[in-house]
Amino acid sequence: MRLPRLLFLLSLPLAAPWLHAQDLSTTCHASSSYDVTLKPDSLLFDRPSPAPFHVELQHGALRTDGAVVNLNAEDEDRLTVFGRELRALAPRVRTVARNGVDIAAQALRAEADGMGLGADTRAEFDRRLAAHAAELKRRISVSQSTHDWQGDAANQAMNQIAGDLLPLLAADLGQQAINAALAGDLQVAASLRDRAADLATALRPRLQARLQVLRPQVEALCPSIQRLAALQQGVRGSNGQPLNLLQVEP
Repeated sequence: MRLPRLLFLLSLPLAAPWLHAQDLSTTCHASSSYDVTLKPDSLLFDRPSPAPFHVELQHGALRTDGAVVNLNAEDEDRLTVFGRELRALAPRVRTVARNGVDIAAQALRAEADGMGLGADTRAEFDRRLAAHAAELKRRISVSQSTHDWQGDAANQAMNQIAGDLLPLLAADLGQQAINAALAGDLQVAASLRDRAADLATALRPRLQARLQVLRPQVEALCPSIQRLAALQQGVRGSNGQPLNLLQVEP
C-alpha cells in the first residue's frame, strides 16, 4: 500500500522495510495521490495524474492547475484551517520520524551486542551507525517536500546505509567462522558462515518487532489526519470535482 504522501515527514523512516508495519496507510487508513511541498507562504500539491495536477493553497485562496477557484467564505475558512493544521502536524510527524531513526539505531546496536564482534569492528560499526542516524535525522528536520523521499530517493538512502553497515558485520562474522574452523569447531564455523550470509534477511523481522513500540505514536496522529480529511470535504477545484487531497477509509 502506498504511503500517504501528504504526510511527507514520515516518508523515509516508514518506507524503510523494518518500519513498514508502522506506516500511516495501515495505522490510520490514510492515503493520498499527491506529493506536497511546504512553501513559506503556500502549500503545493502535485501529481502526475489525474487532473488537477497542481493544487496550491495560500491563506484560504485556491488554485488548481493555475486557475483561481472562486470560493465562498465557508470554504475559504476551511482551507485556511486545513493549511494551518497541516503545518502544525508537520513537527509532530517529524518527531515520530526521528524517534523511528533512534529506535532503529538502538535495535541495530542491540543486534550487534550479540554478535561477539571484535573491538575494532564494534567501534567502527557504532561510529558509522551514529553518523547515518544523525544524517537521517538532519534530513528529516530540513525536508519540506515528499519529493525528497519518494521512490528511488528513499530506497537509495536505505540501501546506502545497509551497504555500509552489513558488510562490516558480515566480515567480522566471517573472521569468527575462520577462527572457529582453525580451532577445529566446524559446527560453529558453519553456523557463523550461515549467519553472515543471511544477515540482512534475519535482521528484518527482529527489527520490525522492536519497532512496534512506535505504533502508539503513529496512532496518536490519526485524529489530526481525520480532521484534515474532514476539512477538505465539499471543497471543489476549478473543474468542479472534489479536491480529495487526502483520503481516509472508514
